[in-house]
Amino acid sequence: MGNVRPEKVKRIAHELVRRHPEKFTSDFEENKKAVSLFANIPSTKLRNRIAGYITRVVSLSQQEQKEEP
Repeated sequence: MGNVRPEKVKRIAHELVRRHPEKFTSDFEENKKAVSLFANIPSTKLRNRIAGYITRVVSLSQQEQKEEP
């Protein structure tokens, strides 16, 4: 079974990736810095959840691109 993430985390993450796709990578530490730079997130826990979800989304999209012929 996978992780259940609140809709708020997913909504913010997708919006950030849509606005700044070149700034996010599959590295969690870099994504934490980017989330702090582009969004005013009130808590560290929420920032880390958003960065983790972005890392997962970017990693999965990179894997899909590699699998395409």
